[in-house]
Amino acid sequence: MKRLILFATLINALCGLTKAAEKPNIIVFLSDDHGMLDSTPYGSTELRTPNMQRLADAGMTFTHAFIASPSCAPSRSAMLTGLMPARNGAENNHTFKRDDVASLPDVMRKLGYETAAFGKVAHGKDVARHGFDVFDAGKGDAVAQAAKFLKGRDASKPLCLFVGSHHPHAPWTDLEGYDPAKVTLPPKFVDTPETRDFRARYYTSVTKADTELGAVMDLAKQHFDPANTLVIYTSDHGAQWPFGKWNLYDTGIRVPFLAAWPGVIKPGSSTGSQVQWIGLWPTLIEAVGGTVPTGIDGRSFLPVLRGEKSAHREVIFTTHSGDQEMNVYPIRALRDGDWKFILNLHPEFAHTTHIDKSPTRSGLPYWTSWYEKAKTDTAAAAIVKSYPERPAVELYHLRADPAELHNLATDPVQAERVSAMRARLEA
Repeated sequence: MKRLILFATLINALCGLTKAAEKPNIIVFLSDDHGMLDSTPYGSTELRTPNMQRLADAGMTFTHAFIASPSCAPSRSAMLTGLMPARNGAENNHTFKRDDVASLPDVMRKLGYETAAFGKVAHGKDVARHGFDVFDAGKGDAVAQAAKFLKGRDASKPLCLFVGSHHPHAPWTDLEGYDPAKVTLPPKFVDTPETRDFRARYYTSVTKADTELGAVMDLAKQHFDPANTLVIYTSDHGAQWPFGKWNLYDTGIRVPFLAAWPGVIKPGSSTGSQVQWIGLWPTLIEAVGGTVPTGIDGRSFLPVLRGEKSAHREVIFTTHSGDQEMNVYPIRALRDGDWKFILNLHPEFAHTTHIDKSPTRSGLPYWTSWYEKAKTDTAAAAIVKSYPERPAVELYHLRADPAELHNLATDPVQAERVSAMRARLEA
């Protein structure tokens, strides 16, 4: 009898070791142009994002996650290469990584993983060049494509799956269940009926992204062992609102980042550690037992996920160059603790984007209502003027001024800080 008990104990131990040695399946769900504050895990009481909340409850909420650049192509290429835009080749929007730059799928494949991407993961045709084993970058139903793939695949290999939503990217065409009169507008917005209408439509699109996230989470439960699956939700940059996307204010560079991994990440936890999208690649490699390549800009934040560390990056560098069409305005920024330093390389240029340059083409004609109100409202006029006209240097104390409304760069008290942060940024 004792021998039987010892034998059973040994078998259980071996099974436990085998399970522990199994590589986790990884699912990364990406939304498109979603501002960090616009979901319930980040304090919103207006938006319906139950699945984002479900993921946050199951895992960790990052309150200080940042992208490398606030436009689609450079942000996504940085995520998939672990390199800042100037180093991977995709510096302007609508450009792509260089052929000699390795991508995450290359490394994951060598670690025994199958890789797949459905929907908007990389930017346009660049998804093929990143080397996913299976991909479909069309504008069809990415969740349905992922479901079909999971149903038919050989599950003998662990999987690294990316699913990209096109929500809440503009244009925002639908209005479902949100009252424009009741939405709260950020401080840098001009309050007009048109703005409120489109804000409610943006909320609708966020909820659609949340619904897709929920469907992907359900697929994960259906096809994988929940105890051995890492699920991540994040977005490529802030929303396409003035001072958001295409800008280095926090509304452009600070994004939602939620991660759940039973037995590894503490449920319902939160961290203020500064992490960046260039760190996702090394984090996933380390999470599956691989060796992080040298020479990349990203650093693994796996110890933060495991609760072993409460701090990560000391500073955050971000960059924006433009898209060579309506948006040519190079900006560089350094975020150090409570301070943000922004360097506008060509302040003589006008900061323009699709929002103000071609509002009809963008499907966002609310901008014209800002101009109209600015004719008779001094506060509106100040906001409208501050969008195209930027000083060479900007400095904000983020704890006291989270909306980045008060530029302290010309304050004599901050002269030494401006000089030091500028030198560090330029270096």
